[in-house]
Amino acid sequence: MIKIEQIQKFIPHRFPFLLVDRVKELHPGRSIVALKNVSANEPFFQGHFPGKMIMPGVLIVEAIAQAGGILLYHSIPDPQHTFVVLSKIDNAKFRRPVVPGDQMMIEAEILKLKGKYCLLKGRATVEGEVAAEGEMVASLLNLEEMNEPT
Repeated sequence: MIKIEQIQKFIPHRFPFLLVDRVKELHPGRSIVALKNVSANEPFFQGHFPGKMIMPGVLIVEAIAQAGGILLYHSIPDPQHTFVVLSKIDNAKFRRPVVPGDQMMIEAEILKLKGKYCLLKGRATVEGEVAAEGEMVASLLNLEEMNEPT
């Protein structure tokens, strides 16, 4: 199990945009299972929607992408020199609202990892029901190249 302090070593996200609370299973090069405890105190609930709090679908997809990023950092040979960014989302489907009090289980698996790109498939479930699912492409950027002056 990987707790929040270790998660913050792998991905750069911080409050209020860190959307993975814990990693329950990690199989480098293959898959990850993580969780997000959804609280009524989440800042996005102030405006989405007053009187009917629903987690924005884009943030559910972001949680899947963050779990995928953690998986990638454990699956590549030089993670300390790599910055993972989301570059494409395909076939995203939203099937169930996520509301305060829900515990979102996040699953991601690597379908293809080649060169600077990775194709991932992911889904988020609540109590066994699919809340959102889709495929995404992550780009693996070299940090040293990013910091070079042009």
